[in-house]
Amino acid sequence: MRRLPYVTTGPYAPPAPTRQLTATSADGTPLHVEVHGAVGAPAVVLAHGWTCSTAFWAAQIRALAVDHRVIAYDQRGHGRTPASAACSTEVLADDLEAVLDATLAPGERAVVVGHSMGAMTVLAAAGRESVRERAAAVLLCSTGSSRLVAESTVLPMRPGRARTWLTRKVLGSRAPLGPVTPLARRILKYGTMGAGSAPHVVDACARIVHACPRRVRHAWSHVLDLLDLDHGVRQLTAPTAVLVGTADRLTPPVHARSIAAALPRCVGLTVAPGLGHMTPMEAPELVTGKIRELVTTYIKVREGA
Repeated sequence: MRRLPYVTTGPYAPPAPTRQLTATSADGTPLHVEVHGAVGAPAVVLAHGWTCSTAFWAAQIRALAVDHRVIAYDQRGHGRTPASAACSTEVLADDLEAVLDATLAPGERAVVVGHSMGAMTVLAAAGRESVRERAAAVLLCSTGSSRLVAESTVLPMRPGRARTWLTRKVLGSRAPLGPVTPLARRILKYGTMGAGSAPHVVDACARIVHACPRRVRHAWSHVLDLLDLDHGVRQLTAPTAVLVGTADRLTPPVHARSIAAALPRCVGLTVAPGLGHMTPMEAPELVTGKIRELVTTYIKVREGA
């Protein structure tokens, strides 16, 4: 496996997993999976977003693994999971299903958490019976179900065809991101994080994003451009909480409000002031707290009673 240039110290350094395994997806793609925490503890499954990896969840893993079993995996082409020719919402759903099959015991249920494309993964799999049976509750962070490019405010322009066209060019660029320089950190912070994000958080995030191969970044940008998972929102019957930052330029709050209104069982919409798109890294305590609430309510109480 290739060595990835993540931070090695501090709260955003990826913790060593209790064990690692490979889950094989429906088309044979081997998915890198990490398990943290004790066997038998309440399970939490984490699905990261576009250009990220399991390292994105370092803060949540550190906090939750004390009394939870935390399962995190690399989406195909990201982190330590190899790329494949297939890039679609269907294979995202296949991958999540494979991870759940490989890590949860028969009859076991988990709180499933997705950020950005990871949350879209949950929406893509929402109609699958095996996923419904295993998802005790869901947290959707910083995401949308359709019209991602049209609603993005990364470019400070009036909404319309010109902004949509230019945004598509920017997000779908084949250009390499290059090394993590001060300029690269400023650009990443503007596009994906709130103005109050601390330098060490921006640096840790930049290292994760810049580690994503540009061909993978480009390939998945097309899937996001054409995304239409509004039906997945209506099929997500598990109790679901939604979280977004007011300064999210990639998936602005209009998406979260629309999703919350359409969910069959929305159990809360949190619109966090000043946060950008990278909510689990920008506000780790907030996101971890939401996960703990869902575990306590829908696993420990209802299933343990």
